[in-house]
Amino acid sequence: MKPTQAAIVEAIQGFGMDTITLAGPLEAKLAAMKAAGFSQVMLKANDINGHPGGIEAAVAAVKASGLRGTGFQVLRDFEGLSGHLHHYKVDIAKAMLEMCAALDCKVLLACSSTSTHASGDLDHLARDLRKLAMLALPLGIKIAYEGLSWGRTVNEFTTAWDVVCRADCPNLGLGLDSFHIFAAKTSLEEIDYLDPSKIFLVQLADFMWQETKTFEERMSTARTFRVFPGEGVHSEQLVDLVLKLDRLGYAGDYSFEVFNDDYQQMPLPMVAERGRRSALWLAEDVLRRSVPLPNQMRLKSLMN
Repeated sequence: MKPTQAAIVEAIQGFGMDTITLAGPLEAKLAAMKAAGFSQVMLKANDINGHPGGIEAAVAAVKASGLRGTGFQVLRDFEGLSGHLHHYKVDIAKAMLEMCAALDCKVLLACSSTSTHASGDLDHLARDLRKLAMLALPLGIKIAYEGLSWGRTVNEFTTAWDVVCRADCPNLGLGLDSFHIFAAKTSLEEIDYLDPSKIFLVQLADFMWQETKTFEERMSTARTFRVFPGEGVHSEQLVDLVLKLDRLGYAGDYSFEVFNDDYQQMPLPMVAERGRRSALWLAEDVLRRSVPLPNQMRLKSLMN
C-alpha cells in the first residue's frame, strides 16, 4: 500500500527547505516544496525584495502557497558596532523585522558579525542583541542568533550561547546550524548545556569533506557546496546532533540550509525530492517519528 501525500506531509511536518536551495522564481520554488510534501519554508530576503511584482506580491505568493514560514533571513553584522555604523544597522534591522512580520514569520535569523569594525567585547554584543530583541518584541518575533564558523568573535554556538545568556531577553535565543558546528569542530557534548526553550531554529546540512581548515574554506563550502543531510560525509555526526537535540527536549523546526551551485542547475522537483528523502530519513530512521502499522508500507520505502 503506497503512502498518501497526507501521510508524507505528516511524517516530515517538522522539516522544511530553504528558498536559497532552489533556482527560479519564488512561486516555482514554493510549488516544488509543496509538491514534495513540505509544509514550511525558510524565506530569504532576496526572494522577497527581488520579486518582479514587488514585496506585496511576494508576500501574497507565500501566503497563497499554504506553506508556513519557518523563519526569515538573514540580518548580518548587526552587533558590536558604534556610532553611525550602529544606527545604520538598526535601520536595516527595522526593515528586516517589518518584512518578517508581513510574511507572518515568527523568527528572524541574525548571524554573528564578521566585521572588523565590530567590538569583540561580549557584553557589547549582548547589549546590541538585547536592543534588537526589544525591537522585535512588539511584532511577536523571536531573534535566533547564530554563530558563523568564520565570525570575528563569535564563531561557535558555545560563544553565541554565552552572549544570549548575557543579553537575557525572552525573545532572544539560538539558531544552530550543523554546517558551522561541524566546520568549527565544536564538541556536540556542549549541546547538553543549552536550554531547549531558547533554541529558536535548527538548520541542517552536510558537506563532502571532513575538514575546512581556514575561514576562507568554510565560507566557500558554506556558500556553494553544502548537500542535504545524509548525502555527505557527516551523516553520523548529523544523527548524533539531531538525537542530542531531541533528548534535550528540542521540539522546534529543522530547516535544510543547503547552498549548492549544482542544485541551482537542476530541475526544481529533483532538488525538492532530494530534500524529501533527507527529511524522511531523519524523521523515520533517526527520530523514529512514524510508527509502522500492520500491512502498511513504511514511508522510508520511498527512499529506495
